[in-house]
Amino acid sequence: MCGIVGIVARGAHVPADVLERATASLAHRGPDDGGTVVLREPEANVEVGLGNRRLAILDLSPLGHQPMHDAQTGNWIAYNGEVYNFRAVRAELEALGETFRSQSDTEVILRAYARWGEKCLDKFRGMYAFALWDASRRALWLARDPLGVKPLYYAQAGAYFVFASEIRTLLGTGLVPRRLCPSGLLNYLNFGAPYDPLTLIDGVSSLPAGHSLWWDNGGITIARYWDLLDAGEGEAARAISGAELRALLEESVRLQLVSDVPVGVFLSGGIDSSALVSILSRGGVKPSTFSVVFREEEFSEQKFSRAVADHFHTDHHEITVSQRDFLDCIPEALRAMDQPSMDAVNTYFVSRQTRAAGVKVALSGLGGDEVFAGYSTFRTVPRLERGAAFAARFPALLRQAGAQALLLGRTDAARKLAALATDDGGTHPYFVARMLFTREQGQSLFPEATAQEEAANRANVEILARAADLDAVNRVSYLETNCYMRNTLLRDSDVMSMAHGLEVRVPLLDHQLAKAVFQIPGSRKLGAVPKQLLVEALDDSLPAEVVHRTKRGFLLPFAPWLRGDLRTTIEPALSAKAVAGGPMGGMLDAAAVENVWRDFLAGGTSWSRPWALFVLLDWCGRNL
Repeated sequence: MCGIVGIVARGAHVPADVLERATASLAHRGPDDGGTVVLREPEANVEVGLGNRRLAILDLSPLGHQPMHDAQTGNWIAYNGEVYNFRAVRAELEALGETFRSQSDTEVILRAYARWGEKCLDKFRGMYAFALWDASRRALWLARDPLGVKPLYYAQAGAYFVFASEIRTLLGTGLVPRRLCPSGLLNYLNFGAPYDPLTLIDGVSSLPAGHSLWWDNGGITIARYWDLLDAGEGEAARAISGAELRALLEESVRLQLVSDVPVGVFLSGGIDSSALVSILSRGGVKPSTFSVVFREEEFSEQKFSRAVADHFHTDHHEITVSQRDFLDCIPEALRAMDQPSMDAVNTYFVSRQTRAAGVKVALSGLGGDEVFAGYSTFRTVPRLERGAAFAARFPALLRQAGAQALLLGRTDAARKLAALATDDGGTHPYFVARMLFTREQGQSLFPEATAQEEAANRANVEILARAADLDAVNRVSYLETNCYMRNTLLRDSDVMSMAHGLEVRVPLLDHQLAKAVFQIPGSRKLGAVPKQLLVEALDDSLPAEVVHRTKRGFLLPFAPWLRGDLRTTIEPALSAKAVAGGPMGGMLDAAAVENVWRDFLAGGTSWSRPWALFVLLDWCGRNL
């Protein structure tokens, strides 16, 4: 696991000091090693600078150093991630006559590309983002893993094409202007995070998951190579059996144990992380499990995580913290954000405590809710779809009157229902359910909102169109995977874990596993117990109190914090005067921002709305 950066200069020189400084800015992602290289192609009038910071997980020797060179082809690579099945791919290459110097998966990618070209991506199972310089073609190839576990950002800035694992690194080069992207800002107001390919910086794009990019003589070509809905070569859609699902789960977890350092498991006591422990135990592995538990019992999940650890006899470690510990870490969590996120603080804290306990690689159950239909949205969104279709039968004036009646309730739920009632089919119920600020609120907060809607919603419209013919449950699964999970959960997990040099792996998001589950009819995914397919595949091995517990997530008392300890920080920041004179240059309506805070104090909205605005303003103050 690493951080990568690159500068391609066309008709110009790569500023060596800029490349070195940009690489150094990623040291938190890769504290074990670092390197840069500048390649000069005088015939093409091009220079290429590649930088890497390395977190050594596979082949800890100097032979794993990056950027890595393929002496046979002249190609170079800067790589972030893990290809879990690299040994199988290597064996296939060796059978074809390829030889290797190291034991690293980085070299396997280089040799796989030399042998199969872009089709090498079909061979890999893992999480990755890499840049490969094709010496013979004099072109740069970028690729991001199928489900978007690892990030990759890029920008064309005059004579320079730049890319990096983090947006702050691109800004630090001085080659990318520090300007806010209006459509990315509207995404943030809508959902609490900018949605790929948009970012909060104008001109900086996120390479979408399952896509690759060619930079060739100044031109950029982007193509999708994988999607949950795509049928592979010779592949027919079919509903797999419980035994096949169990075998895929076991294979995914086994693959993601590949490491030359110890691997732990984040154990929350929920079904997803408990499933990982069950699979490891069934395979004869006694896992080391790590749980962050609160001293305050009302926030602690200790009962459930300890029940799982006792049931499977794991080597269990409890990291006990208090609310005060968590509260004290908020300023450093804000500083670690690469893009603002309303959800990232808890991920930062858990990652910090786990890394401090000596863990370098941890398995996480992230993705289980999206793949196995665990969220409430899998039941509520289909109902909202039916309700929206029914409401559409009535005249617009009648729907508007109904919406006004709903708004008398002055709650976030009432605002969403009112928005759905008055919408003419432009916003799918899923996006309303996941919405932070409604369209009307967004227009109040951001005067340019209407002008930016088409650009802000373009990717969501395309995703929804691809999901249109799916059954209701699988449609929600596709939307959750491509929207909330990718742009909030995975992004937060990457940035906040790598802030501490911690590698987090997500076995439930192995792309072959995810596709197999996706082919199962949605009617089989909702049952008497949460995530029925996953529970059944484990042969009822999970403790009953874990299976039947109420889903709660990692709950923190943000509402009382905002009214108490954090009020003296947040209230001044959200005042109309501070916003008007702040770093966003008047892009937000200052009075509307202050009204959100006042509405929260009056009980008219949840804590997440003013908190999201505070995080946005804080991030802009640091980065713009």
